[in-house]
Amino acid sequence: MGNTQKKGPGHGEGGGPHSQPGTPGHKRSHGNNTANSKEVQGKSPAVNGTLPAGKSQDEPQGSGTAGASCNLDAPCGALPPPLARLKNEGNLLFKNGQFGDALEKYTQAIDGCLEAGIDSPEDLCVLYSNRAACYLKDGNSTDCIQDCTRALELRPFSLKPLLRRAMAYETLERYRKAYVDYKTVLQIDVSVQAAHDSVHRITKMLIEQDGPDWREKLPEIPMVPLSAQQHRKDEPSAEVLEARAARAQQEKTRKAEARFTLLKQEGNDLVKSGQFQGAADKYSECLAIKPNECVIYTNRALCYLKLEGFTGAKQDCDSALQIEPNNKKAFYRRALAHKGLKDYLSASTDLQEVLQLDPNVQEAEQELETVTNLLRESLLANSQG
Repeated sequence: MGNTQKKGPGHGEGGGPHSQPGTPGHKRSHGNNTANSKEVQGKSPAVNGTLPAGKSQDEPQGSGTAGASCNLDAPCGALPPPLARLKNEGNLLFKNGQFGDALEKYTQAIDGCLEAGIDSPEDLCVLYSNRAACYLKDGNSTDCIQDCTRALELRPFSLKPLLRRAMAYETLERYRKAYVDYKTVLQIDVSVQAAHDSVHRITKMLIEQDGPDWREKLPEIPMVPLSAQQHRKDEPSAEVLEARAARAQQEKTRKAEARFTLLKQEGNDLVKSGQFQGAADKYSECLAIKPNECVIYTNRALCYLKLEGFTGAKQDCDSALQIEPNNKKAFYRRALAHKGLKDYLSASTDLQEVLQLDPNVQEAEQELETVTNLLRESLLANSQG
């Protein structure tokens, strides 16, 4: 990978397929733009201005929102799980700047789709577009153009492949083709400021290169059908849908956490007022939300002890100790449950565990003395019987 190429004007330093001000690694170009300027290999032409929210060119398609936790097993359109994981791994590697590794993942996913005969033009379009972004990052504009063209054959008038191909053409100083792609982008979405800026810059170059009749030398600019424009406006892209799903999941988690906190507090208040059955019910609702909260099991065990539900108390303490094997409260309350069930030997064992963890627990010392006496009396009664 990595053709040594003459770069277009005003290249940023370290940006993405279409670097923008405000993105990490972007450095705005300040000098005059000239057709003959040369840049370091692997850097794409800078595009001043920004895209609307949700349309960053610098991220792979289908990568979710920035800062969102990355689930490598998240579903991706119609891709089967192994291929979806390859795509997700590629997205993560791309975000981490490992463009060569990301390229390999996208290539494996593409090959897998072709070998399996998966009929999903949208998913395959995204994979080609994402691999094109890797090529562009690596300075391989020729392969970038090839992948973008494949993506556009699968989904004509797809925005990101058009933008990336335009950048690659500009990098190779094929300004006429770059101009056509940027103008096509603006037919799809007139709000893409990056395309406006690039058209303005390239127009100056074409005038210098071809003279006043420069327009006559342009390839034909395709007319974007109204349906394609409306599709982008009315039907959210896969990226937008993924972002919405991520936000919905975050909101669901936030509401569940708030509900859990409220129920726990209500349960604690009911315990303080001696309403143990009501408190146990609140704690049960808490566990339906977060089934691995040790403190809720020990709290409900306390309620069951107060209600003389010793079997339920023992079971809750067992659950708590599976989560936290050295939880003193769980050992202590299970000892009380064993005591209530007249299993004095098990009660004695649990109380000794408490004192091993913390020798200063006076209640455990007192209870151990009590159950030791009860155990002695029980053994004596059994021997006499």
